[in-house]
Amino acid sequence: MTRAFWFGVAVLVAGAIASAAEGLRIVPIVSDDKVVVSFELADAYTDEVKEAIASGLRTTFTYDVELRMVATIWVDRTIATAVVSTSDQYDNLTRRHTLSRSVDGRVVESSITDDEAVVKRWLTVLSRLPLCQTSKLDSSRDYYVRIRAQVRPHGTSLLGWVSGVTGQAKFTFIP
Repeated sequence: MTRAFWFGVAVLVAGAIASAAEGLRIVPIVSDDKVVVSFELADAYTDEVKEAIASGLRTTFTYDVELRMVATIWVDRTIATAVVSTSDQYDNLTRRHTLSRSVDGRVVESSITDDEAVVKRWLTVLSRLPLCQTSKLDSSRDYYVRIRAQVRPHGTSLLGWVSGVTGQAKFTFIP
């Protein structure tokens, strides 16, 4: 195939990834001697995700969260990490969703609902996830929170045909 064709494919892929990153809104906050992060994966509750849920398949959104310090000469240093999984198991007989959220493999919250708006928010929004104490941070340094989001089962996508989304938000720690 020609170079022009492959260049076109690369531009389309880059465009899809760039638009996907715009759909992930990340807000890092320094509050009460802690670094917490809130985020929303806008437009991720696609028709494909709804179909997977309606079929009764366990649908899970996994968020890999990293707090990293910007390094000028070497590789950026990882300060803290967390893996957040939010899942929905729909029961076709009772027409209820069993929701669960785990952080680093520990279930921290669960709920049962029949409201699809609650399911959408549960899967795509997380508020005030604690990442670390501010005592681990150096003052006046630049940091960023990077989040990689994926959805399971395979075959569903987050934003169009992209199966994973990555985004980041920078901040400077000033005590």
